[in-house]
Amino acid sequence: MHDILAKLDDIHGAVSVIGSMNADYTVSTERLPGPGETVNGGPLQVLPGGKSGNQAAAAARIGANVRIFGAVGSDANADFLLGKLNEAGVDTQYVRHVLGPSGTTVIAVDANGENTIIYSPGSNAQVTVEYVESMKDAITAAPTIGLCLESPIDTVTAVARMGREAGATVLLNNSPFTTELPRELIEASDILLVNEHEMAQLLGINEPEDDDWDGMDWHAIADKMHDYGFRQAVITLGGDGSVVIDGDDIHRISPVRVQARDTTGCGDSFMGTILAGLSSGMTLMDSAQLASYVSAYAATNYGAQASYGTAAQIHAAFA
Repeated sequence: MHDILAKLDDIHGAVSVIGSMNADYTVSTERLPGPGETVNGGPLQVLPGGKSGNQAAAAARIGANVRIFGAVGSDANADFLLGKLNEAGVDTQYVRHVLGPSGTTVIAVDANGENTIIYSPGSNAQVTVEYVESMKDAITAAPTIGLCLESPIDTVTAVARMGREAGATVLLNNSPFTTELPRELIEASDILLVNEHEMAQLLGINEPEDDDWDGMDWHAIADKMHDYGFRQAVITLGGDGSVVIDGDDIHRISPVRVQARDTTGCGDSFMGTILAGLSSGMTLMDSAQLASYVSAYAATNYGAQASYGTAAQIHAAFA
């Protein structure tokens, strides 16, 4: 454990993250309303979110030099989102400013932790191919590039292609999940990050009835992943850790057990840590092991970006 945590002190690399920033309007309620129904809720909170913003914040907090590329609107949420990212240490100078609202989500959470989420892309829809092409030199200055699918798919594909041409490592988070990844995007990306359910859908694999993912034939799954187009992939297993496919090698990453308070944004902190690790010269396996600690720490606090720890805080929590 301590050998992996010691690697937090080695995080120094440059990372480019391209995509979404959202203001999360979150309210808790005893139960979620039915159609046409009104229920009482607690205080409304506005929290910084968006998968790309979260991933950038997580990587920056543990020491990576992170640039984010995306778009915010002309509303008060734009200053709020950029301010929170700056606090986390993210370089936001390349973010595009457009007229209209920034990206938002409206989230209702019930007493059992179940939620409903409505996503309004707002300015995120204006992260165009033309914009990222104008930012090509700044994007490809980093050896590691992080992508998710909260931006237009043509833009994501264009960035992956420019990353491939520049010799950068492109990490693709297939989330929000789609079974229809463009062939060009697959060919231009190096590493795929998905959860176990997404992986099963993508590769046409039946999930284990008893939820025993350790009983699966991971070498056969790796062969299917290779055939799909990825020699490297990380499959997260929720509270059960993750599996790293690295060419012909399979690595089972054990979970880090904590008393979870809120798992919002934990997957994004996992992704951000892998980006930070890879950019700092760590292997994919070591990056995923470190990500287990960083995401476990995030689960012990509320919110997404608000729950992310610095290297010192994570050291202290697991010392």
